[in-house]
Amino acid sequence: MTGTGTAADDRVFAALANSVRREVLRLLRDGGPQPVQALAAHFDMARPSLSEHLKVLRDAGLVSEQRSGRQRIYRLEAAPLAEVQDWLHPYERFWRDRLKGLGELLDRMPDDDAT
Repeated sequence: MTGTGTAADDRVFAALANSVRREVLRLLRDGGPQPVQALAAHFDMARPSLSEHLKVLRDAGLVSEQRSGRQRIYRLEAAPLAEVQDWLHPYERFWRDRLKGLGELLDRMPDDDAT
């Protein structure tokens, strides 16, 4: 991901901003490719609403759709998530350094003896 971001980058972040879409990705990650019916069973919403979420995920490149007869099978496409990880990496390093500093400070502090 570049410093300015692209429309594709924005679509990925917008897709990930919704808890239903994150849950769909988790279901596909844990359970592999699944038909819409199987995914819909996990949500208390009308099928057209889930279809809209799946469209957002498809447009962001996070899932692919394959037709098998009358079924639509959805599969996780993880490549855009690697780009998100690359973008997040400097922030992880920032917090790791902060927490290490906090740990060192706490190690230097005397223990309270509550006797």
